[in-house]
Amino acid sequence: MLKTKRLWWVLALGVFAGFPLVVTNPSYQTIAFYSLLYMACAASWNMFSGYSGYIALGSGVFYGSGAFTMALISIHTHMAPGAAMFWLVPVGGLVAAAFAVPLGWIGLRVRRHTFVVITIAFFFIFQNAAINFSFTGGTAGLNLPFITWGFSYYDLPFYYVALGLVIFIVILSAAVRRSRFGLQLMAIRDDEDRALGLGVKVAAVKLTGFTMSAFTIGMAGAVYAMFLGQIYPQFAFDPMFDLSIAMMAFFGGMGTLVGPLVGALILESAQQYLTVNFSNGSLYLILLGGLFLIVFMFMPQGIVVYVRDTVTKKAAREKAAVASIDLAMAEGSET
Repeated sequence: MLKTKRLWWVLALGVFAGFPLVVTNPSYQTIAFYSLLYMACAASWNMFSGYSGYIALGSGVFYGSGAFTMALISIHTHMAPGAAMFWLVPVGGLVAAAFAVPLGWIGLRVRRHTFVVITIAFFFIFQNAAINFSFTGGTAGLNLPFITWGFSYYDLPFYYVALGLVIFIVILSAAVRRSRFGLQLMAIRDDEDRALGLGVKVAAVKLTGFTMSAFTIGMAGAVYAMFLGQIYPQFAFDPMFDLSIAMMAFFGGMGTLVGPLVGALILESAQQYLTVNFSNGSLYLILLGGLFLIVFMFMPQGIVVYVRDTVTKKAAREKAAVASIDLAMAEGSET
């Protein structure tokens, strides 16, 4: 079973690695890039919120922090445009994680429902601060050093960096899930008071998970800013980002390793494709809303959990049927 799972991961990695080499249309490469970026963010969000049960709707703080870190450092150091700017991606993650420490220390002092409201408040504080501060460029935003890569080649470096982020967060999320730390996060999700009574350092565990989640989201924000070449506070700190990554995790299967990846791949690629190919800007919202309704009505735990349970039940029924046939044959031979 373990070998089969590893084979699926290797196959998926091969498909994603070869995609831009086979599909050379720049529009589809851009769609694939954004899908990978959101896959990384949704998986990172899930590593804390899915495992701990604390729903965070302020992750746009970390995405925007990473984006502005990339912009401000590259501008003020007069960095030469090009691949060297990718070295700032981890710096964007570190800045986001640094912001997560005080925000988590304040926000995680409350329980789950109040925590949702606090994270939303944090988000709007950061968004309005970025709009009104002069060093962020205000509503005019900031222009990063102009990268002169050719149009046909432009997406490829960003695509593979985004794929690297997905690989990183999948490995990290799997390691957390199988570790004692991950078990503590899931114990908090199941019963926080009981976990506290069993000796789990609840406050430290929650804060650590929250900070780890912010790191990858901050790196994704830095890649996003570099890709666009310009950044605006109202788009870097976008409330739709928070809703999107949360819904992607729910859609695929919150708390699972694969679910957020599947949810982000389906929803972001569908949104990008419909936006690019149809002039009606609200069409994708109507279609995706209908898709959400279908999934939540018939697969409330997410696509991955539904498929897994269906396959498990089918295998159990087949095993029971084989066992009953064997039993009937054994009884017949005895008579």
